[in-house]
Parts: sequence; structure tokens; C-alpha cells
Amino acid sequence: MHKVIVEGIKVYAYHGCMEEEARLGGNYEVDVVIETDFTEAAKTDDLSKTVDYVTVCEIVKSEMAIRSKLIEQVGKRIVDRIKKEIKGVLKIKVKVNKLNPPINGVVSCVSIEIEE
Repeated sequence: MHKVIVEGIKVYAYHGCMEEEARLGGNYEVDVVIETDFTEAAKTDDLSKTVDYVTVCEIVKSEMAIRSKLIEQVGKRIVDRIKKEIKGVLKIKVKVNKLNPPINGVVSCVSIEIEE
């Protein structure tokens, strides 16, 4: 089994249940791990035989730009779209990190993770 890992995709987005989050936005980081078989790509040096991480980043940025109250919904949309648009995905894990969330207390981030 092989993995293509794209970590720390930085995005400014407007997710959250509070009105201020919709208006002011916040910083997010998204990690994507895709299990695939890139044996042929390793042999042939052919990008079309593996997962293109540029496409992964584009999908993440596009889905993060669509406002949601919950990062759970955003994460699920990212998973579904990657599975639909990228060939060779055997397994996927997406983690959405909401940095410095506006909660009562000091927390560096809150996260959700989806693995399918």
C-alpha cells in the first residue's frame, strides 16, 4: 500500500455557528492522506498514474470556500469530492483543523477527522 500525504493546507475560511465567524472568518489547516497504488507511477515517472496533490489542494481550497456552520460538513464534502474526482483512491483520511477557535478558554485548535 502506498500513501500520498498533503499536510498543512492553509486556508482562511468562514465556518462556525457564531455570527462573528461568518463575518470575520478564521485560519484553518487541512491534512489529507490518500492510500493508493502508485507502483506504475514509480516505474514510469508518469503523474497520471498517481494522485496529483495539486488537484487535492484545489479541491480542499474550493470546498473550504463554501461556508458551513460545522467543520464536520466541510470535511465530508472534501472526502466525497476527492473520492469522486480522483482515480485510484483506495482509502482516504481528511483532518480539518480550526486554529484558535473562539471558545471560552485557550485552545490552539479543534479538529475533526474522517477516514473512509
